Amino acid sequence: MQSEGVASRSTEHRDSARESRSGTPQLDAVSLAIIEQLQEDGRRPYAAIGKAVGLSEAAVRQRVQKLLDQGVMQIVAVTDPLTVGFRRQAMVGVHVEGDVESVADALSAMSEVEYVVMTAGSFDVLAEVVCEDDDHLLDVINRRIRALPGVRSTESFVYLKLKKQTYMWGTR
Repeated sequence: MQSEGVASRSTEHRDSARESRSGTPQLDAVSLAIIEQLQEDGRRPYAAIGKAVGLSEAAVRQRVQKLLDQGVMQIVAVTDPLTVGFRRQAMVGVHVEGDVESVADALSAMSEVEYVVMTAGSFDVLAEVVCEDDDHLLDVINRRIRALPGVRSTESFVYLKLKKQTYMWGTR
């Protein structure tokens, strides 16, 4: 049974998430199992998670708080933007001249930008933008993104329909 294996390993790893040399947390099997439980249902009670992973409710609560504090995960309500008043979404590919990180940081600071990745490929940065309507999207792209120092050009991919949005990829 998986929970028994997870429980036995938990005694070997008192620290649920030690940092590696690169500064990223090293997660033990119990923390990974907790994350998977929360990916299935972010409202799952700590007692139920504890039973599944072989820990007490209090121990699960402490581990979850540590994972949140370390930025390993967030517990949020995922919505379909169309149903909550945001009629336009787009992925914006950005070509950068100079420092890619400074452009990515500036994009990350914009409230309409939900997702930013620096990439290797035809774009230097991809940014997902969620806006109220086409006028709002035009303003964000034309007056704010294109005005950033270092932005050479952009290409927009307007979403017509959201078919799948999931965050249940598990852990490795």
